[in-house]
Parts: sequence; structure tokens; C-alpha cells
Amino acid sequence: MRAVRWAVPGAAVLLVLTACARGTGGGDGTAAPSFDPDADVSGKLTVMGFGAGDEIGQTRLDRAKESMPDVDVSLIEGDLDIQAFLSAVAAGDPPDIVYANRDQIGTFASRGAVVPLDECYASQDIDQDAFRDAALAQVTFGDQLYGVPEFNQVQLTMANQSLLDAAGLTIEDVNGSDWDAVTAATTALSRSSGGTVSVIGYDSKMPEFLPLWAKANGADLLSEDGRTAQLDDPKVLEALEFAVDVYDVQGGFAGVKSTRDAADFFGSGNQFASSTLGAMPMEQWYVNVLNENSPDAPMAFDAFRTPEGEPLAYATGSAWAIPAGSANPEAACRFAASMVSFDSWMAAAQARADAREQEGLVFTGVLTGNEKADDEIRSTLVTVTDEPWASGVNAMYEANDHTFALPANPADSEFKTAWQDAVNRVLNGQQEPADALDQAQKEAQDALDKAWERWDGGTTD
Repeated sequence: MRAVRWAVPGAAVLLVLTACARGTGGGDGTAAPSFDPDADVSGKLTVMGFGAGDEIGQTRLDRAKESMPDVDVSLIEGDLDIQAFLSAVAAGDPPDIVYANRDQIGTFASRGAVVPLDECYASQDIDQDAFRDAALAQVTFGDQLYGVPEFNQVQLTMANQSLLDAAGLTIEDVNGSDWDAVTAATTALSRSSGGTVSVIGYDSKMPEFLPLWAKANGADLLSEDGRTAQLDDPKVLEALEFAVDVYDVQGGFAGVKSTRDAADFFGSGNQFASSTLGAMPMEQWYVNVLNENSPDAPMAFDAFRTPEGEPLAYATGSAWAIPAGSANPEAACRFAASMVSFDSWMAAAQARADAREQEGLVFTGVLTGNEKADDEIRSTLVTVTDEPWASGVNAMYEANDHTFALPANPADSEFKTAWQDAVNRVLNGQQEPADALDQAQKEAQDALDKAWERWDGGTTD
């Protein structure tokens, strides 16, 4: 089986990807493939990292297969295994197309593991202008496109209205527009006894949301060109100190995390339904989880907001990329184009809306990463009028129009590890915030410098 041959030792990745010409897109040094819109496509197409586990994925997959009747599409499901993928490229036996997190694309491109797709976009008339700016920026590296983005995940403020009412608070007290108000609300909402937190007043969602809090405070963790770490910016420090203080006023992160981890997060006994959480920023997909499993939960929603009251969201999502050495790049390009086409998104959204209606549930929309599709889906298929879900939908779409993302860079993983480890050291009481960020700054900048030096020097390793 092909998957067995992917079990190549990690050292082989470095050996084969060493000294490949920059921008060739080939772990073996070969030129990037050309894409011909008139070429006949046939043969096999192996897809790695994608699973058609719901109607959104299945509908689009079916359409992609129908558009290429002579292509045998096979899925290797499960999240993309980065080591297995790079090993496959190194061994000269990669999948034909991969489904990755957008924040992985810069590293893959810098290592020559994926090929530039500018010609693919042109050959299939993929409309760059239709994509969300933040999504397209994440798949652009060295002034070339290396991925075809899809989906957007954004954060909303979610709160338990009953707990807010009992404390004399409103959603504005916890939407981020006033940090002092958030801290005060945390104290008012939280409950604990003997070191056990029975009600989390506010969860700032550390470590993963540090970029969101920093941006709200006017700071970016990484420079716009992706070359300079900015983790030691005083505004990043201020954001981290605030987000950690939210836990400290509740007795510390350990107690909050214990209660968070014990929650029936995806079930009917979730933190909001059980009134064990006052408020938190959370990705929009959780609105569907709540509506499906606890439709009577006393919810309140708003966009996450900056201290100036402006909506803000840290966008993440997925992307299609074509590996260096793909045996069927023409089919891979057409597959990606079909998966993100306006018509495919509309068909998938209709399938989701129909399924929700049959289940007696509301369709709250889907964020595709495609502005045109998002607008059409909302205007024609999203008909939620009942509160609090209508407010949740409005907050989701408002957030989707005010996003940012970290720039693509050749050290995505190392950079992310540096700042997340720093936050975890603070949460665990191992370091003070300033010391943790200073250490992270050195680690992140060192990784960036080395990765950019390889790229600027014309090599992928």
C-alpha cells in the first residue's frame, strides 16, 4: 500500500530536501508542474488529510468527482500527518494533493514540499478576489500562491445570559470592549470553594488566543513580512498579563482548567447549559454545537471587540496544496478548484440547510473563506430569527468581516511553539510574563532567522 511506503525516517526528509532550488517546488529539485486548462485528466488522485465526514465535505467531494469522471479519487482520511507528508515528498512518493492548516503552508513552501499554484489559479479561473484577504495572505509566500484556501474560523463572545442577569451584567461587560469590565465581571460571575472552581466567570482561552488579545491591544505577534518576531512588544506583554489575570482572580489557571476539562463540551451538559461558565471568546462553529445539543441554554452572543469597541477575529482555516512530485497535478488543481467553487459551496450549504431542517434545527450558516459564497449563503439560506441564535449568526458574520491572520513564514511551527510555550509557562507558574515572552522572542527570532536565511540563500533546507 502507498501509505506504507510513506514510513520514511525523518533524516531522509532532510537529506532529500537539502539544497533544492528556491521556488522550484520540488523536494527533488525538479521544476514546478505546468497547468493546462485544456488537458485531459485521468488516472488516480490520492488526497491526504481530508475526510468527507459531513454533508459540507461530501457534497463538494461528489461534485469534484463528477467533474473528473476519468479520475479515481481516493481519500486518506484524518488530519494531515506532517512528518508522514514530508517523508513522502522526500521518498518521491507523495500524495497528489493535501489538505492542510493554512498556517502550515509557508513552511511547506519554504522546504520545497509544495509547488506554486499561480498557474493553477489561472488555468482554472480561480477567483483570487473572492477569497477573504486574511485567508489568501496565509497561503501566499515569496510573492507566490502555494495553497487554495477554504473555510474561516473566527471568534465570537459567548455568554450565559442567566448568569449575566443575576450579576447585573450585560454582554457588553464581557465582549472585550472594556478590559477592566471583563475582570470585574469575572469576579462577579465566578464561584469557587476549597480551591475547586464551580463556575468559571470568564475564560480568556489561553494559550491559543494570545494573538487575538494582542491584536485587540494594538500589537501583532509577527511583522507583516513574516520576518520579525514581536513577542517582546509591551502591548503583547500587557495583553498576556490581562488574560492571565482573568484566571488569577478565579484562584489560578489550574482550577479553571480542571473545570473546563471536566465539562461535557460537545453534549447537552456543556458549560453554558449547566451554568458553569459565564463567558468566553470561542470559534463560531460552537454556536451550532450549542444549538443542536442545548437549544434552550440561556445564551447571549456578540462579536469579540477591541477596547475601542470594534469587532475583531483571529482567522484560521484550511487550504489545498499540491505536493512536489505529485503524480497527477492537473487533476489535483481541478479538484481544488472544484472544492472551493461558488457553485460547490452553494450546493454544500443547501445540503446542510436541508439536513438541519429535517432534524428540526436551524441553519446558522457556514464560513467558506469565499466572500461571494458567504454573502449568497447568508442572504438565501440563513433564515434564523429566533433569539438568541439570530444574534449568534449576526455576530458570526460581523466577525468574519473583521479578521486578521499571522503572515505566512518559513518557521510557522517553531514560531507558534515559541509563543504557546511561553504562555503555558506563565499559566503553570514557571515564569513571569515578561521573562516568558523574552525567552519566546529569542527562540522565535532564531527560528525565523535560520529559516529565512535558507530561503533567501536559494535553498529549501
